[in-house]
Amino acid sequence: MSDTEPLTSNSRPATDALITIRIIKSFPYRNVKNLIIKDIDLKSTTAEGLFDQVLHEIATTGSLRPYRNVQYDSLKIYTKAHGSKSMNLVINFENDEDWVILKKGLPTKDKSLWDLGIQNETEISIFNWDDYLEYKKNPEEKW
Repeated sequence: MSDTEPLTSNSRPATDALITIRIIKSFPYRNVKNLIIKDIDLKSTTAEGLFDQVLHEIATTGSLRPYRNVQYDSLKIYTKAHGSKSMNLVINFENDEDWVILKKGLPTKDKSLWDLGIQNETEISIFNWDDYLEYKKNPEEKW
């Protein structure tokens, strides 16, 4: 790769980005399903808007039927494009202060996803915050 080739995360404009949503049903059993969202405008979409869009996809997409019985309430960045991934295959335990973009009981920020540090090819987890805290205390896999 030469120095003149752009990174894939920079090849699409922020108004036409692609992000991956990791829908986490169960932490200990590693039940995770990826949802690809194409053509999202990171500069005008808020975290709450993205959350509502993902909940709508879960409620209306047939292949996501098994993921409907979880009370989702949080969004957290799993990894950014060209960054290192977590050793945990379910969720990133690090950076709770900076990478949680929507959390149960926390007032929502009216910042755009772009202002929250989301770029093209970012992976974001949607999950239940109480389940996350319980799993974080004892990250034991049960399968």
